[in-house]
Amino acid sequence: MSPLARRVQRTYLVLVLGNTLAASFIWGVNTLFLLDAGLTNLEAFAANAFFTAGMVLFEVPTGVVADTWGRRASYLLGTAVLAVTTYLYYLLWAWSSPFWAWALVSVLLGLGFTFFSGAVEAWLVDAMRAAGWTASLEPVFGRAQVVGGAAMLMGSVAGGFLAQVGTLGLPYLVRVGTLVVMAVVAAVFMRDHGFVPQARTTPGRTVRSVLTASLRHGLGNPPVRWLMLAAPFTSGVGIYAFYAMQPHLLALYGSDRLYGVAGLAAAVIAGSQMLGGLLAPRVRRLVARRTTALLVAGVAGSAVLALLGVVTTFAAALLLLVAWGLLQAAVTPIRQAYLNDLVPSGQRATVLSFDSLMGSSGGVVVQPALGRAADVWGYGPSYVIGAAIQLLAVPFIALSRREAPAADRDVTR
Repeated sequence: MSPLARRVQRTYLVLVLGNTLAASFIWGVNTLFLLDAGLTNLEAFAANAFFTAGMVLFEVPTGVVADTWGRRASYLLGTAVLAVTTYLYYLLWAWSSPFWAWALVSVLLGLGFTFFSGAVEAWLVDAMRAAGWTASLEPVFGRAQVVGGAAMLMGSVAGGFLAQVGTLGLPYLVRVGTLVVMAVVAAVFMRDHGFVPQARTTPGRTVRSVLTASLRHGLGNPPVRWLMLAAPFTSGVGIYAFYAMQPHLLALYGSDRLYGVAGLAAAVIAGSQMLGGLLAPRVRRLVARRTTALLVAGVAGSAVLALLGVVTTFAAALLLLVAWGLLQAAVTPIRQAYLNDLVPSGQRATVLSFDSLMGSSGGVVVQPALGRAADVWGYGPSYVIGAAIQLLAVPFIALSRREAPAADRDVTR
């Protein structure tokens, strides 16, 4: 590995560490935070849906920012927006604000995350290629997942502890401070190696040009299209399953005030993510095609979610949560590498953002629907319904496989 490739990878891992740490301070308590503010299950998950709606609205425009102004500029903008909107979230809780205010700020919170999605990953791939890296990207993404899992473990446990000894709003303030630190880190160490900004024209023409090319290489590219169309089902259910696990575990445990137990749910996913990141390169070597791993994880993950909906003990739910997290984590680097190998550099950030948009669009519909199901029938049945929805992704992955792209087999590109 060249010195530049080593620096790029090290910077990427630091960014993943800081981003995930900042985000995960609230992951273990977010649903409880919304319910504590006076929202119902429907309203809480509707607020989350407005967050994902914000991601849907702004994914492509912010992807264009990354493909024209640069990945570093996009990252810094995201950090600033996310810090401000997180603080606004804290104020809404402190003021017991009405639902419409939560909906508005949730959309803006989604805007902050869209500056990250696609941009950091595209920055890594371009910079590694510029540094002479020609090997598979699975090991790099796998290491990032281990680092992200460790950060999530620390952040979620710390967030639950902070909420337990302080208030449910305290983890949000800690997130703001961490984001400020990460902005300084990115400003100093992040450089757009291997990326050539597109020539500046009028904003409208730039957006049309990049968006047209991105659609051609995204939805216009059959194996990418089918992979993207699977995302609404997997991502939409995945977001709900993670956040609903907080009150679900507390109910199974027999207490609705032990926030440390809620943090444990996020910690379990973090541990599974770390182990999954380590396993991803090994899983890739076990299968001839990347889509094989994606198909197996899709079917098995749905089965585990269904079981989560019917077990009635805390210990059993915790074990199933580990299994579900491990399945998702083991194939995430494989999907990332597969998608990146299908997309050219000039449109990479925008296509990756469009892929994130597709996943977020599922969350807009799935989260409030499953939240309403939880209000009516309970969390268990909502997980069973979610399992059936997630299973709908499998045929689309099979269609991507049927296109037989070289990226499905080639790990050296």
